[in-house]
Amino acid sequence: MKSTFRSLRNPNYRIWAAGALVSNVGTWMQRTAQDWLVLTELTDRSATAMGIVMGLQFGPQLLMLPLTGYAADHFNRRKLIFCTQIAMGLLALGLGLLTVTGLVRLWHVYIFAFLLGCAAAFDAPARQTFVAELVEDRDLPNAVGLNSTSFNAARMLGPALAGLLIAAVGSGWVFLINAASFLAVLGSLVALRPHRLRPSQRAVHSRSAFIEGFRYVLRRSDLKLILFMLFVISTFGLNFTIYISTMAVKVFGAGAGQYGLLTSMLAAGSVTGALMTAARGKPSIQALLVGSLMFAAGGTAAALMPSYFLFGAMLFGIGISVQTITTTTSTLVQTSTELAMRGRVIAILMAIIFGGTPIGSPIAGWIADHFGPRWALGGGALSGLVAAAAAAIYLARHRHIEANAAST
Repeated sequence: MKSTFRSLRNPNYRIWAAGALVSNVGTWMQRTAQDWLVLTELTDRSATAMGIVMGLQFGPQLLMLPLTGYAADHFNRRKLIFCTQIAMGLLALGLGLLTVTGLVRLWHVYIFAFLLGCAAAFDAPARQTFVAELVEDRDLPNAVGLNSTSFNAARMLGPALAGLLIAAVGSGWVFLINAASFLAVLGSLVALRPHRLRPSQRAVHSRSAFIEGFRYVLRRSDLKLILFMLFVISTFGLNFTIYISTMAVKVFGAGAGQYGLLTSMLAAGSVTGALMTAARGKPSIQALLVGSLMFAAGGTAAALMPSYFLFGAMLFGIGISVQTITTTTSTLVQTSTELAMRGRVIAILMAIIFGGTPIGSPIAGWIADHFGPRWALGGGALSGLVAAAAAAIYLARHRHIEANAAST
């Protein structure tokens, strides 16, 4: 157990983790309230509209890739995160005021989702790589795992709290609470002890800085495999905002509180998976293979579940598999990438995670609207099989190469 939480012995990491947890809870509260606002208040349960919102919110991760990775590698990450957090807090405040005054319209949500996505596109690679400035290299895999634990603990608490607050006071107040939660992470950035930070190597400015990130990935067969697996699963499998909301509303007739509980069940599994990854030590492609197979099996089973409670139980198992995949991917990339290239490679990784959403979420929404939520979820589970097949082929080829090298 001590090894699982060893990064928390570092004072700067403790300060950062505490502020991030509060802010992450608020962020998940807002996501849940935004989904509920679009699905039940601004449309007649339109999964397609939700897919558009997701596409607008996560599309900037892909569109702004040339700038976001460059910024993470060349600018002071602490100052960059401070600016992005202020921007996201102000956007939450604006959407909250529109909602509580009754002026909000669907097109407002579209605009705010896109602007939030732009701020998050710069925030994500900077936050991911900033961890390396807080802990020693030997603790980096553990810190990445604990970051994922914090994020998913927030995903477990946030939706449940949001469901209660939506029922009690409405969606608008959830947005306002999220705006206030950004003060926690801003305060943690101010409170960090500068003399204990480990400033990372800054990349040298060049006109081809963006292209260099792709060239670096293309030279690495392991990175190509890892990012391909992530692309397939994140684009076609990780559309759980649509899967859970449509299953809850259309299949099980659930209310806001029950919808929030389902999201929390997925997050509870993710917390478990993140802790398992943090304790495991060195990540591996074999772990990605196992996680992908678990995801495929869990998604298929969830699509077939006849009751609300059994569906929730399957989401817990899916959460473990999803977190095994995402945390192992992030740790493998961060620990195996050169320091000067890390921001750009992480930006590519984040663009794959979120940039595939504009492709996959509208497709998932259309399938859910025309064929039913069960078909959408079952189709997403197939992405796990594709990713697992890619990992199996890679491992088989490398064993063959190693065997030939040993025999010569």
